[in-house]
Amino acid sequence: MKRIIGHVKGKEPGPVLVFFGGVHGNEPSGIQALEHVFKELNRDPLPVKGNIYGIAGNIPALLQKKRYLDRDLNRIWLKEEIREMEEGTPKNVTSEDQQMLAILEVIRDLLTAHQEPFYFIDFHTTSSKTLPFITINDAMINRKFARQFPVPIILGIEEYLEGPVLNYINEYGYVAVGFESGQHASEEAKINSIAFFWLCLVNSGALAGESLKQYKNCLQQLKQSAANNRSFYEITERYAIEPQDSYTMEPGFESFELVPKGTTLASHNGKTVATTKKGILFMPLYQKQGAEGFFMIKRIPKWILGISSLLRKVKADYLLASLPGVSWKDKSKSQLIVNLRVARYYSKAIFHLLGYRNRTLDSEHLLIKNREKVARNELYKDAPWF
Repeated sequence: MKRIIGHVKGKEPGPVLVFFGGVHGNEPSGIQALEHVFKELNRDPLPVKGNIYGIAGNIPALLQKKRYLDRDLNRIWLKEEIREMEEGTPKNVTSEDQQMLAILEVIRDLLTAHQEPFYFIDFHTTSSKTLPFITINDAMINRKFARQFPVPIILGIEEYLEGPVLNYINEYGYVAVGFESGQHASEEAKINSIAFFWLCLVNSGALAGESLKQYKNCLQQLKQSAANNRSFYEITERYAIEPQDSYTMEPGFESFELVPKGTTLASHNGKTVATTKKGILFMPLYQKQGAEGFFMIKRIPKWILGISSLLRKVKADYLLASLPGVSWKDKSKSQLIVNLRVARYYSKAIFHLLGYRNRTLDSEHLLIKNREKVARNELYKDAPWF
């Protein structure tokens, strides 16, 4: 299997779209979709602007049809670990480490070769039945681009997962979205990924809508598969499990399913796991590998999204540093340190409104980071969605 699944170069300048498939080896739909669309583009060229790339993820795991062989490739994109590997001082080099370095080399080559605005799209599927949905790090350029697609959008996953490839790419300030197309290996997941690919070309300006004969069909496919759900959601809980744990979900649960308080969800090390309050279940685990048993999410009202957008536009986040117990981490003013002994009563929702997502440093401090500081808004100002 080749790392570069396909590359199409347009006759005119335009955006650079980089699609990843198979970052998890038991999720073949993204690879299948990319192979399909590049075959179509080679057989019937379209008036594309810019460049389009398809990148294969965890090739050894894909060949063995496993999520990963040694480590989850979508949890190891950490600056310190990358630095150690590149300096030749890692404690242990795994198959996934080697895959990450190979993919990172491709990303860096693309960033060097092109100056146009970049769009990074990561195709995934889930072990449970689900509506197709988008996951993004909460920067306004990601929100604005994601809004163009007729599927639900999930915010806040970066607070609960460490080391996804899109988290790393977001440090460059480019548009980056994850698309979960459906259940593993289902035909619908492949079809949804294909539809999403074509809509990415149109929504980014790489291809005019009138040049794509299946444009309306792609829109309809995703609308129908997503049950006309275009809401924004926020993750409120992650149920973590360890590799050595015994964990089994009760059968039949689906993502976006409303579950009442007291619902038995799973068995974890011989103990029953039940909901403590009513909520919306998200990505229940129905596979052997994985560190998340399930998530819980809640819908974000439109008026909250509007206030958030306004506050970020006027850069109201600078007021946060004047609050007791809150200070800038360094001169870049992209991260804040929150002293919980002083600021324990500040609502997480306030930080979220202003674009900050938190990481626990220790029992008394939070590190909260703003994606807006690195977002390269100026690159996208001429895009049709901006």
